[in-house]
Amino acid sequence: MFQVGVLLLAAGTSRRFGGDKRAAVMLNGKTVLATTLDNIKQADLPCKLCLADSDRDLASTLDLDQQQLIFCRNTANGMGATLAEGMAQIEGWQGVIIALGDMPWVQPQTYSTLKDSLAKDILCIPTYEGRRGNPVAFGAQFYDELRHSGGDRGARDLIDRHPGAVNLIAVDDRGILRDIDHLQDIQPN
Repeated sequence: MFQVGVLLLAAGTSRRFGGDKRAAVMLNGKTVLATTLDNIKQADLPCKLCLADSDRDLASTLDLDQQQLIFCRNTANGMGATLAEGMAQIEGWQGVIIALGDMPWVQPQTYSTLKDSLAKDILCIPTYEGRRGNPVAFGAQFYDELRHSGGDRGARDLIDRHPGAVNLIAVDDRGILRDIDHLQDIQPN
C-alpha cells in the first residue's frame, strides 16, 4: 500500500502577526494550529508536526502523541531548515504532503485528493481557479532533496528543478491560497 502522511510545518516566528499566530483563536473557538490539525485528522492521514525546540509548552496543548512531534533546532535558518529536519524523521511513508500550520482553511478533501493523486516519482500541487497553492505533495523520489532544503524558500527550489514531475490538481478549495500573516487574516472572507 502507498502510505502518505502529512508533515506540518509550524515552527515559524510569526513576526508579521505580532504574536504567536498558531495560538490565535479563530471564530470556531479553536486555535489556528488546532484547526489545521483537525482538518488533517478528518482526512485520516498520519501527521508529524514540526515545531521549534522552544515550543514544548505549545505542544502540550495539542491532541498529539510524542511520536507525532518533531522539535526542530535550526528554525532560525528558515523554513527550509525546518523542512529538512522534519524530513529526516519521516519513515515508512512513500509520499509526504508538506502542509503549513498557518493555513487552517485547507479542507480535509484537499488532503485526501493530494494523497490519492500522488506517486513516488511525481509531486502534486493543488490549484484553485488556476492559481497554485499549498499544501504540496511529494513522492519518495524527492525525499533526499527535501532533506537538504534550506533558507526561506522551503521546497520551491525543488519544484523549480523538476517541472516535468509536477502534477497540477484542480480542487474546489479556496483555502489552498489563504494563510495567516496578520491578525485581520483570521477573519472569514
